Order: sequence, then structure tokens, then C-alpha cells
Amino acid sequence: MANELDYSKILKAALSRGGEYADLYVEHTVPTAIALEDGKVEKVISGVESGAGLRVITGFRTIYAYTNDMTEKALLALAAEIARACGGNGGKDIVLDLREKRSPVVHKIIDPPESVAVERKLALVKEADRAARAVDHRVAQVAVQYRDTLQKVTIACSDGTLAHDERYYLVAAVNAIAKDGGTVQTGFESAGGNIGFELFKDFPAVSIGEKAAKRAVMMLSARPAPGGRMPVVLSSEAGGTMVHEAVGHGLEADLSQNGLSVYTGKVGQQVGSPLVTVVDDATLPNRRGSFRFDDEGVEAQRTVLVENGVLKGFLYDRLTAMKDGASSTGNGRRESYMARPIPRMTNTMIVPGESDPSDILRSCDSGLLVKKMGGGQVNTVNGDFVFEVSEGYLIEKGKMGEPVRGATLVGNGPQVLSSITMVGNDLGFAIGTCGKDGQGAPVADAQPTLLITDIIVGGTHG
Repeated sequence: MANELDYSKILKAALSRGGEYADLYVEHTVPTAIALEDGKVEKVISGVESGAGLRVITGFRTIYAYTNDMTEKALLALAAEIARACGGNGGKDIVLDLREKRSPVVHKIIDPPESVAVERKLALVKEADRAARAVDHRVAQVAVQYRDTLQKVTIACSDGTLAHDERYYLVAAVNAIAKDGGTVQTGFESAGGNIGFELFKDFPAVSIGEKAAKRAVMMLSARPAPGGRMPVVLSSEAGGTMVHEAVGHGLEADLSQNGLSVYTGKVGQQVGSPLVTVVDDATLPNRRGSFRFDDEGVEAQRTVLVENGVLKGFLYDRLTAMKDGASSTGNGRRESYMARPIPRMTNTMIVPGESDPSDILRSCDSGLLVKKMGGGQVNTVNGDFVFEVSEGYLIEKGKMGEPVRGATLVGNGPQVLSSITMVGNDLGFAIGTCGKDGQGAPVADAQPTLLITDIIVGGTHG
């Protein structure tokens, strides 16, 4: 990919009038997307996208420009524009020795999506649709989304880094709507990763469709959720939405440095229960947030953020690491060549503990069992959050009781971490596309079964 480019020449031109650091990000992406609604295929989109982004950091200031003209002439012209924006006089002799980095991280792809015929992908989407509709006559609408993306990137940096990565992002998702009289409920299910078509051996399209539809139908007969302070058991099936939103974003270094995080200045302090350890790990095989190198050419890493309840550090890209005199944690990510890199999560999770999940449920005489989280809002400045519960049940004498609907979880990130009194020995993942500063990034989050002894549940039934 773009092997004909002289990366050193372009970086030298960008630094010719000053700057402490420069990098060139070259991207070639081949996406395929299929959307089915109301039993009809609404769109099948595929194409090729290529481009490059060039950046100089000078005095902690970023100068960034991009182009989809991949000729060396165009990139040298871009470098000249950036150099002029630096405002220096130049004259410094720049020596660059680019050396290709190797990563020990392996994301084995057995059945590459680009080698799978579109007809096979269409058949999979239709299978999910039929399976969802077959669940119950009250399933009124079904929408199925399929997307695979082959992304090849090369990152050349003025510190001598030359890194190549190849990423396969595959996602299938089903949204089902069930109706009974005037009652309308929705159910959602998805699967995906940095993985090939073999994903559907573990997560068949039929299963994805059925789960979404069964969730929607079950909620039709669910009673209104009770409200008030109560114990909550978060099942591992819920994924790590809470840790991603209520904890993870506040641990991204740019928010901390700008005073927009409740965790600012608390490294070394107790911010959660001694049972809680939080990590961000881009090295996990075939997870949606995984890669070999981040979008700044830094190797994928496992970063411990909270250890036994003590805050250990933040997620850094190169710029925020420079500001703190730290090293990048390999969390510099960007949506595409058209965006500058910023600190982002990858696969963020609470590490499994020692309790049996069934023991956690039995320990709770009453409360709420959450099996699926929905959307939510978080204020990273003070840590306050509100999350919807997509699938929840009453806990009755240590057992899962009847389903409830309309529940929300209202709390504060550090307070909730401190209220966790049991941590399961299981682990469940959820996937998503995380939005920040107008950029989307593929992520996964995970958690074991957790007991939160005291949290506000917002409900419609007092």
C-alpha cells in the first residue's frame, strides 16, 4: 500500500520550518454495507476509499491536513503547507531513519470477508430477518444491518516508526419492534469484531435475529419497573457499557488534562472497591476494539487503569503523553485519514473476580437484575450518568423474577465503582462504535457479573 511513497522525504518537508514531531497516516479502506428493512434489501454499498493525513506537533499545537490525492507530489505540497503554518525559519538538518516495527499481536482471520460473495452476505441478512419474524406474530418490524470493512494503514513517524496494520471490522445487528395493541417495545442484538466471516459460526445470523425479537416480545408483557434505591446485579450478558461510559471516558487523557474528568488529579487514590480492576486492552484476539498498532504507529497494549480500586493512570495518545511527560499507551485513534488522532478506548473491561455468578444473584434478596443495557448519558466532569435498561428483571428472594420495562440506572462513576461488593468469575462482551469529537471508533467493552449494593433505579412504578 503506497509503497512507492518516500515517507522520510514527506516527513522532512513537513518539519522543514519547525516542529517537534510529525507523522504520516496512509489509509486504504474497502467497505461493504447491507441494510434490510421490512423484508426488503434497502441498500448494498461497496467501494474503495483511500487517503492520507499529515500532522506536525509544535509547542503542543497540532497542525493537520489530509488529501485523497496519493501522489508523492500532492503529499509534498501538503507538507509544504503544513511547514508554512509552523511559522519557523527552518534550516535545521533533519535526519530520519525509518524502521519497520513488528507486532507480536495476532488477529487470525480464517474467512476474509472480501473473499465472501455478496450473495452469501445477502443470504445471511435475510436469514436474520426471517428468524426474527418467526419468533412471534407480534413482531411488526425488523431491521438488519451488515457491514464489513477491510482497513489497511501505514503510519510513518519522525521518531523512526514505520508501522503497517490490516484490520477486518465485521458487524451484524438486528433491531426488532414488537407491537401489542398500543404497546410498542424494541429489542436489539449485535455481534462483531476484528474478525472474518467465521464470526457467524459462534454467532449465527438466525440467533442474532431471534434474540432481538424475543427481547422485544418479552418486554410487551413486562411490568413497569419499580423506582428507588436498591441493589442491582449487572449480568455479564449486559456487557461493559457502564464501565465504558461512566469510567472509561473519564480516563482518556485529553479530558483529564482539560479539567473535564472526575478523575483528574486522582492517580494513586482509591476510586473504587478493592475488588475492582479496570483495564483497556487492544491486544485481545479478534475483538472489535483490537489492532496491532494504533493510528499513531504505537504497539497495541494492555493498560491497567484501576487496580484493586486504585487509579493507576490514563489512556494516552502521543500528544497528551508529551504534555504529561508520559509514554503513549497506544490509544491514539482516528475515524479515518480525514481526522486527527485523539485518545480513545479500545476494549475496556472490569477484570473477572472470584464469585460464582449464581452466588451473586442468590446473595440479593430483592432488587433489579440487568441483562441488557441501552443508551445513556454521562457527565465526565462530575461522573454522573443515566443509563437505560433494555432487558431487566426483578430479583425475588435471590432468584430472577418477572421482567420489567422502563428502568434506568442513575448514579456516579466513582461511587458505583465503590459500591461493587461482588465480582463474578465470568466475562461478557458487548460491541459498539464510540463517538467522541465527531469521530466514531470501533470498540468493545466487557464485565463479569457484578453486585452493586446501592444505586438509584429510575422506574415508572413507585
